[in-house]
Amino acid sequence: MRAVGLTEFGGPDVLHVVDLPEPHAGLGEIRVRVRAAAVNPADSLLRSGAAAWLLRDIPGPYVPGQDVAGIVDEIGPGTVTDLAYGDPVIAMVLPFLPRPDGTADYFGGGYAEHVVLPAGWVTRAPQGVDHATASTLPLNGLTALLTLDQLALEPGAVLAVTGAAGAVGGYVVQMAAAAGLAVIADAAPTDETTVRTSGAAKIVARGDDVARRIRAIQPAGVDALVDAALVGPQVVDAVRDGGSLALLRGNGEPGAYAAGAGRGITVRTPFVPDYAGRADRLAEIRRLTEHGVLLPRVARTLAPADAPEAHRLLEAGGIRGRLVLTF
Repeated sequence: MRAVGLTEFGGPDVLHVVDLPEPHAGLGEIRVRVRAAAVNPADSLLRSGAAAWLLRDIPGPYVPGQDVAGIVDEIGPGTVTDLAYGDPVIAMVLPFLPRPDGTADYFGGGYAEHVVLPAGWVTRAPQGVDHATASTLPLNGLTALLTLDQLALEPGAVLAVTGAAGAVGGYVVQMAAAAGLAVIADAAPTDETTVRTSGAAKIVARGDDVARRIRAIQPAGVDALVDAALVGPQVVDAVRDGGSLALLRGNGEPGAYAAGAGRGITVRTPFVPDYAGRADRLAEIRRLTEHGVLLPRVARTLAPADAPEAHRLLEAGGIRGRLVLTF
């Protein structure tokens, strides 16, 4: 089968089309014929070698990719599922999982024509959504859902979101607004309309001083803040005493936000692999999309051979929506 992989770590140009043995579904598994795989920042971490030490005993090529959409084309023996051959589906894929001994189990990522996953990792795609658009939902949608589940805010609470024009930040805003939270979001002037459409009640300018701007319209401080823009520890100042802060995408260690400890602020670090295999939460992503709560965006579709260009575009920044490889 065709896949996009790498045999050495480095910049975008290490990615190339490779030919790999076709996998087959085993006991309790489903094989997905991938039609689209979204490109995420986490894919760059695998490609660049940030996790090379975990993979030191595993020969390449290594295939990135954590988001796929496609169709069921094989169901393994003894698999309990309501899915059938040919059903359109979405899934989050974990290319590898660390072990306690400092090594990892490698499974392969979603930049491939086929992926084999436990049945609980796959759910039906939202109705009326094409493969490319559907592929942008699992990883970012589950990250946003896990974040809000951990914050456990009641309707009427005030939530601030940095990086609200991005994929994860946008989903947080959309879900939060639908859940009855009052959302204060940051945005560049060119993104204000998009962020307001997502459900933000109030918008402040982006930048390192965003906490002061949030306090200007919420003097007592917000009940919780999601730092999807990687602003850093200074965002603590926007949170009220006893509030909560969620750090996304490996945004530092909780200890770096110690300024909030003396004010009773709880720091959350959502780790999306915790929701891997949570079919109920993945199904919730589908439901929210079908009800118009989540508004997935595709920035551009590219062929597998153009994966290096997709990574260059992603790392250059400014992309609104997800880049997607189509197979």
